[in-house]
Amino acid sequence: MTGETDLQRLLASMTPQLLPDVHVFVTLPPGVAMPDGLDPVMSFREREGLTLIVTEDKAKSAGPAGTFRCRMITLNIHSSLEAVGFLAAITTRLAAAGMGVNPVSAFYHDHLFVPAERAEEALAILRQLAAESGG
Repeated sequence: MTGETDLQRLLASMTPQLLPDVHVFVTLPPGVAMPDGLDPVMSFREREGLTLIVTEDKAKSAGPAGTFRCRMITLNIHSSLEAVGFLAAITTRLAAAGMGVNPVSAFYHDHLFVPAERAEEALAILRQLAAESGG
């Protein structure tokens, strides 16, 4: 299965789910080993270092300082990696509310990391967008 590509269907059929944990972004310089117990939900290697998204609790217990306290919203629709405009429509709507978002696309779903204190507001905005799109 390659996932949905139709923008209208993606927006109308997404069922955003707010996960309970608070996450933070952590960066480790090149050559520094990842501390035991971090168990990142996402990792990405850049030339400046390794970026990890981990729960705030795990970051505190493992030692590295985290930044951007956020909550994860999973858009429960299997979006194609080639879908055009899905995240653009979502991030534009959140931006209109003055909200920053860090989107991450995985094979099956897209995930949004939104400010922890505005997570419920983000969820409401996404549900409204889905309803307006025919969901």
